[in-house]
Amino acid sequence: MVIFDCDGTLVDGQAAICDTMDEAFAAANLPAPDRNTVRRMVGLSLPQALEILAPTADEKQREAALLAYRAGYRTRRETSMLEEPLYEGMAELIERLGAAGWLLGVATGKSDRGLHACLDTHGIKQRFVTLQTADRHPSKPHPAMLEEALSEAGVTADRAVMIGDTTFDMDMAQAAGVRAIGVSWGYHEPHELLEAGAIGVAATMEELERLINGRS
Repeated sequence: MVIFDCDGTLVDGQAAICDTMDEAFAAANLPAPDRNTVRRMVGLSLPQALEILAPTADEKQREAALLAYRAGYRTRRETSMLEEPLYEGMAELIERLGAAGWLLGVATGKSDRGLHACLDTHGIKQRFVTLQTADRHPSKPHPAMLEEALSEAGVTADRAVMIGDTTFDMDMAQAAGVRAIGVSWGYHEPHELLEAGAIGVAATMEELERLINGRS
């Protein structure tokens, strides 16, 4: 089984995430967060990310930012202003993996609504047998999302691999006893992914496919 992270791995959503976070902080009367720091928080659940991005804010301000972020992201999606393009070659890779007999899943810090909308937009939701989000699980790197994905698919940890772009993904895989592979096109640096336990970091879809299949 291959389990993918979403933002930074399947799709490039950094512009939408950063713009929406700026708006959310303004709505909560907080100074705009550093965009590079925002990028590095992608993958965490929203409440946990806000604790890191606004460490001096009080709970009322964080709650206001959280609600504003969710509303802003929903508005972007409903008005067709949300841009979350699949990385080039990802759709074809998913097709090849499915044809080769791999079960596919997603484990993401997105909400249920956000993940379903994203996958529906790209016409690939039917390719995945399990979809795990922050709505129903503790934030990464807690292993709950991976454990539930494995349970739903009837796959043991030693027969699964987690694909992600952040150390949160690598740490989650380690905690669940799942092989971890990083991708270089996301939000954390390759050396960080390797230090967090990735068996390799792919720079292309072809390299990622080789690593999934146990070839360097």
